[in-house]
Amino acid sequence: MSYQQYPQQQANQTGVGEPPLWSPYYGAPFPVAVRRFFKKYATFSGRASRSEYWWWVLVAAVVGIIINIITAAGGATVAADGTAVPGPGATIGLILAVIWGLATIVPSLALTARRLHDVNLSGWLVLLVLVPFLGAIALLVLTILPSKPEGQRFDTPAA
Repeated sequence: MSYQQYPQQQANQTGVGEPPLWSPYYGAPFPVAVRRFFKKYATFSGRASRSEYWWWVLVAAVVGIIINIITAAGGATVAADGTAVPGPGATIGLILAVIWGLATIVPSLALTARRLHDVNLSGWLVLLVLVPFLGAIALLVLTILPSKPEGQRFDTPAA
């Protein structure tokens, strides 16, 4: 069985290194993918390769697990009337979760829209996540799809 190859990597003006930010980086290494995620904080135009997208998903999942561990390890105390009250560690964990969520929601939506553009689909399909259960599964399937050359219509190179 043969698989379609990734499109050829476009070199920047020096001919060496990573492509410009407006272009997807196929086969992006882990640190570069995370750096590009933050550099393109609220950029909904353009495209993102599978490696850019899935490296960020891994980072977000690991940070989420760590925050959940901090929250759970914070424990709960029992008040005089017998009700459970979150401990100080749980409060810190919840504050960290809110800060992390607010700091990454816009760039995560932008990255998902760019990933959908690479598959030659509208970025508005990100809204599928609002459909309970099935929407998230549909979005997962769409982000797994291979890149399509027709997605170049979403590229807007900086002049």
